[in-house]
Amino acid sequence: MKDHDSSTGQDRVFQRLDLVTGNPYPLRDYVRRLAWAVVQTTLIRTSPGRAMGWRRFWLRLFGAQVGKLAGIRPTTRIVHPWLLTLDDFAILGDGVTVYNLGPVTVGEHSVVSQNVHLCAGTHDYTQPDLPLVRSSITIGRGVWVCADAFVGPDVKIGDNAVVGARSVVVKDVLPGVVVAGNPAKTVKQRPMPTS
Repeated sequence: MKDHDSSTGQDRVFQRLDLVTGNPYPLRDYVRRLAWAVVQTTLIRTSPGRAMGWRRFWLRLFGAQVGKLAGIRPTTRIVHPWLLTLDDFAILGDGVTVYNLGPVTVGEHSVVSQNVHLCAGTHDYTQPDLPLVRSSITIGRGVWVCADAFVGPDVKIGDNAVVGARSVVVKDVLPGVVVAGNPAKTVKQRPMPTS
């Protein structure tokens, strides 16, 4: 039995799942996604932890821009490798989810720690048919995104920033600051060496 409150206009449903586009990608993308899922599940997930070169090879083969000695752990999950850029010495830790419906860039010497969720995609909740929004995420150079953090669509994290463990980042982060909490707020400056 449904409860309705006609005094607040809550007696009708705004979002209409029967209107949602079932296949928002071209057929070519579905074929690439299937091939990548097979590679990720078999050749990457089962590879030894130290086999970073092996994982860089497969990411590059599927169109990722992967810099020198970038590190990807075997349990990292990447949705669209062709929309991923990892600069030199960037690290994606164990259990990281890169939900990159749009481009995701991780700058040089940046660490995305275990179980972080990078969410570069959403739906437009202001429209009844909830159209897909393919957003981007840009993580600058020398950034540390600590364990279990969530980084939302269209977020830019400035160089040398730190995102505290379990933080929820839904707005841009300035360079050289430490943010923490839900939603993440600046808590202090990151100490930088003088020489």
